[in-house]
Amino acid sequence: MPAPLRQELLQLIAELAYREGDFVLSSGARSSYYINCKTVTLHPRGAYLVGRLCGELLAPATVAVAGLTLGADPIVTAISVLSAQTNHPVSGLIIRKEPKGHGARSQIEGPLPPPGSWVTVVEDVVTTGQSLGLAVDVLRAAGYQVQQGITVVDRQQGGADYLAAKGVTLTALFTLADVQTIYQQLQSPATITTG
Repeated sequence: MPAPLRQELLQLIAELAYREGDFVLSSGARSSYYINCKTVTLHPRGAYLVGRLCGELLAPATVAVAGLTLGADPIVTAISVLSAQTNHPVSGLIIRKEPKGHGARSQIEGPLPPPGSWVTVVEDVVTTGQSLGLAVDVLRAAGYQVQQGITVVDRQQGGADYLAAKGVTLTALFTLADVQTIYQQLQSPATITTG
């Protein structure tokens, strides 16, 4: 993983996605910080960096990347688009939280690979791992092999352990501590030295 690109992405996350204050999370819990990676994964340079760096982590057997809508959508797209320029192109799959109520009533959107294919799940931020876990369950029910998960940021609040119990190894580009370190550096006034 190229260090300059990784550092550039970390800087973007700290600048655009991370905030401190008083927030209520989707779980109902309160938090002194909030991280919204969609501000990065939908940014032109951010999408490129996420697609490139996450794509480099894909297991060789991967034929598709998938994730639960909405956080994973831009990541799935970025990885798939950039993979077209490599010797290992992968399709993108979007997983609905519930099956569609009309038409084919599908829960997985995209060019479906044959059953038994290896699919890697992706997410922007992992906390408990429940969103990735739902994606894993839907894909496995459709007959796919899912053993790898990739996230941009792991908040390190049990998600990796939850996924490991499901037989999925989670790899994160960054931990929450990585982001907070850069954020704090950005908040500190520049030190001025005199000669």
